[in-house]
Amino acid sequence: MSSGSSSRSDSPSSDSEWSKKENKMFEEALAYYGVGAPNLCEKVTSAMGGTKSTEEVRRHFQFLVDDVNNIEHGRIPFPKYKTQGFWT
Repeated sequence: MSSGSSSRSDSPSSDSEWSKKENKMFEEALAYYGVGAPNLCEKVTSAMGGTKSTEEVRRHFQFLVDDVNNIEHGRIPFPKYKTQGFWT
């Protein structure tokens, strides 16, 4: 047995892609607690039932913030959607 475990979470989905279910839980927890809540990442981690570590939640949140900032500053172009209906 190795006693030199890393500091990463031993959760099965640790450092993996986030599933649709995990993303939904993440989004719902953010909406519930609000972005300015104290200890937000810890609360979101708890609300997700431990499927991700607090550090993974923190990184995922930072990616979200970065994406929103890039969109708001015009660094990411809006997709050109094909619309259908009477307004086209």
